[in-house]
Amino acid sequence: MTFDNTPDRRGTHSVKWDSMEAIYGVSADDGISMWVADMEFQPPACVQNAIQKMHDHGVYGYFGDEGEYRAAIQWWMKNRHDWQIDPSWIFTTHGLVNGTALCIDAYTAAGDGVVLFTPVYHAFARVIKAAGREVVSCELVNDNGRYAFDFDAYDAQMTGNERMLILCSPHNPGGRVWTKTELQAVAAFAKRHELILVSDEIHHDLTMPGQKHIPMAHIAGITDRLVTMTASTKTFNIAGSHVGNVIIEDPDLRAAFAGRMAALGISPNSFGLFMATAAYSPEGAAWVDELRAYLNENRKIFDAGVNAIPGVKSMALESTYLAWVDFAGTGMTPTEINKRVEQGARIAANHGDTFGKGGDSFLRFNLGAPRAQIEEAVKRLQAAFADLQ
Repeated sequence: MTFDNTPDRRGTHSVKWDSMEAIYGVSADDGISMWVADMEFQPPACVQNAIQKMHDHGVYGYFGDEGEYRAAIQWWMKNRHDWQIDPSWIFTTHGLVNGTALCIDAYTAAGDGVVLFTPVYHAFARVIKAAGREVVSCELVNDNGRYAFDFDAYDAQMTGNERMLILCSPHNPGGRVWTKTELQAVAAFAKRHELILVSDEIHHDLTMPGQKHIPMAHIAGITDRLVTMTASTKTFNIAGSHVGNVIIEDPDLRAAFAGRMAALGISPNSFGLFMATAAYSPEGAAWVDELRAYLNENRKIFDAGVNAIPGVKSMALESTYLAWVDFAGTGMTPTEINKRVEQGARIAANHGDTFGKGGDSFLRFNLGAPRAQIEEAVKRLQAAFADLQ
């Protein structure tokens, strides 16, 4: 597998490419799309073959007998994350934004507070607000370019109206792989304030060399309030399949979630189940290892290039393929920064303020692309800020 040769996604109903001009004013003709968190790479051959087999069969009916699908998830979690799960713990949702929304629906009521450690993945706040709940923003500490928690400050913020905490682990957009000590502190915080803890671990497979993701399920004493969300979609670049796993060990939490799934008529998409089953395999695992090595080299090139711009600093990326770049040192306003990136460099990147408190001076750049595109993006960014050199 080579990650250097990728298909042209323009004009293929790709939101990443075909919507960026309307949103950012960056034309797909000469722009570089680095915003939406999907990659430019085709998934491994085992996934492509699963879709080809469906096509050859030619009948696309309802999916039945999930035994093989659930066994593949079990195999993956055990072999990649040392996490032994029971198939009865697995619920299949239409991706993890849907999974998040279902958790909010199942475990909270209108007006309840939902805690987020910000800046964090923007869809969390969007679905919390849409459900009529309150976003409680607990801002992460930027400790010399690395995010950390401040639980004394968070404890002081709590009012007793909070019912849920959503953790992003590994963290998007900061790229942190939380340590066992940090996860234990998160669990203790959830217990102190009687919060359901929803741990979104969608980026758990995409760690950089020397980093090891720890499932929240490995932390003792949290099972009775823990819901873990994982997916094959980010790992294998199959986000359009809209399939996610919500894994719940506690029987009471499981019953509540099952009740909301039944009430809303949620059932899985057969395409996504076939793709996930194929991906969670030895062949898929070998592809992921190649991908991680490739992304690490992209990270090195991008970081070296943007960190050479005075006043610009990319956070050290421990996981994900999403670079979180701080422009605060330039002294520019977010409006001026965005103008230089979008109009000067002709790059579409996510605006930091959309990730909540603490994100204003940042932009998020997607590094899941051929190396030549990353190198070109670096050249353009350096040229757009050349007057600072």
